[in-house]
Amino acid sequence: MHLQRKVAVLSEGCAANFGDGEEIGERFAREGFAVQFEMPSETPDAIVLNACTVKGITSATKLAKKIRSQFENVPVWVTGCATDDLKRALVQLFPDFCFGPKDAHKNEAAFQEFAHKLSATNSKVQEIPDLQSHAGIGLVNIEEGCLDACSYCSTRLVKGVLKSAAPDSIVRRVQRKVEAGAKEIFLTGQDTSCYGFDLHTNLAALLQQIIVHVPGDYKIRLGMGNPRHVLRYLEALLESFEDEHLYKFVHIPVQSGSDRILKAMNRRHTHKEYLQIAKAFRTRFPEMTLGTDIIVAFPGETREDFEESVRLVKETRPSICNITRFVPREGTPAFALKNGVLKEERYARSAELAQVFQQIALENNRSCIGKVERVTVEKVGMRAGTTIARDDAYRPVALQGNFPIGQTLDVKIRDAETFALLAEVLV
Repeated sequence: MHLQRKVAVLSEGCAANFGDGEEIGERFAREGFAVQFEMPSETPDAIVLNACTVKGITSATKLAKKIRSQFENVPVWVTGCATDDLKRALVQLFPDFCFGPKDAHKNEAAFQEFAHKLSATNSKVQEIPDLQSHAGIGLVNIEEGCLDACSYCSTRLVKGVLKSAAPDSIVRRVQRKVEAGAKEIFLTGQDTSCYGFDLHTNLAALLQQIIVHVPGDYKIRLGMGNPRHVLRYLEALLESFEDEHLYKFVHIPVQSGSDRILKAMNRRHTHKEYLQIAKAFRTRFPEMTLGTDIIVAFPGETREDFEESVRLVKETRPSICNITRFVPREGTPAFALKNGVLKEERYARSAELAQVFQQIALENNRSCIGKVERVTVEKVGMRAGTTIARDDAYRPVALQGNFPIGQTLDVKIRDAETFALLAEVLV
């Protein structure tokens, strides 16, 4: 009798990468492996490092060092957004690491090659298991790749051109997640806004199929989507958001408020087009949550360009704004650009924009004080004795006490912080 072999799948980065991690885990589980999605406390038979390098290789390299320091002889398979510079760095540090393709969970030859190294003796299972790396949250990858060529982006070098999953397969996966108890369905990908263009459909049509064919007590969180694609079906998307299954939350990365910088980034949208989308959602859903991303100090960015980004944040008033100082990534056109912004100015601009954004986010949250809301418990809070729930606009709501994940509660908002509402549970 053989003991069940174990594999740890360690993902980092965006939700799409975690979704890939779950699918990798499911592929191992079909071979009879016990799968976990956190750093093991006991030595596993193998570890998958599902890397992210969108902001450089430091994070992935640090995780690799931690893996090898804790588990000296365990086979390690590196996949995900593993760029050439990461591979070179890891080969120098750990020559024994194996490198799989970006679509490791779909590439049968690559999977079998690595599994063979483990001398796997588990019994295969007939039914594909449904694994969740985050309790109560069903990650569903709807597409991979994109239709853009942003000059700073290394992810596209790994993920390639858009490849959408078939709508019926997505609907089935959502159904499985809901039946397994997921209260939040996170539709994710590198760029969800161009979903289906290669299949002659679009994101709004997909949402309608899910809503019609998957009944149940759950909400859908929509992943990041670039502005220029959303404009092709904006009205239909707004209509989809009327349904109670949709969190009133959108993440539309603008990256800069300056059209000159957007052109240098090869973003292929203008700040006015982003503004059009933001205003359309705000008009239809006044209390919605708007999220965006901004890159500060892109090569050639002047003070005037930066101030246009500040003005755009002030005008659209996002509650989420991921502010990143430009990082040159090897292999991208922006890597060779001159006119870099001085280090002191890079840090000063990111700090200034963060201060502006955080004041807006705090004001947005304070407008909710006194309201009674229905929330769904999502996870244990970072502070001892607290729980985090989500309201209809996907705002994080901090509660005192411990509550089961997925439980629905009526609460009253009693206070607000920059990144969370504070509430008391109504009896």
